[in-house]
Amino acid sequence: MLRFLRVRNLAVIDTVDVEFEPGLNVLTGETGAGKSILVEAVGLLLGGRASGDLVRTGEDTAAIEAIFEQGDQELLVRHLHKCVGDWVEDYRRSPAKV
Repeated sequence: MLRFLRVRNLAVIDTVDVEFEPGLNVLTGETGAGKSILVEAVGLLLGGRASGDLVRTGEDTAAIEAIFEQGDQELLVRHLHKCVGDWVEDYRRSPAKV
């Protein structure tokens, strides 16, 4: 289960930390608030492909960090994307136990 998500410099998001509780969690907000970007961030963590326009304008690197929990174990996943021209390079991916 996803317990924590941190997103930096991804699309319109400067920095956001989201803590998820057990059970159903709902993302709500106005149009353009970044709900879909949070879902996209989780997709990138799980191996989705990124494009250069996902890195926030004026920034070189976007970062996504998440803590996944299964039973009594936690897994920290960090995913950095470095903007290189019009595309994004998967700069570092490092799962580690918390």
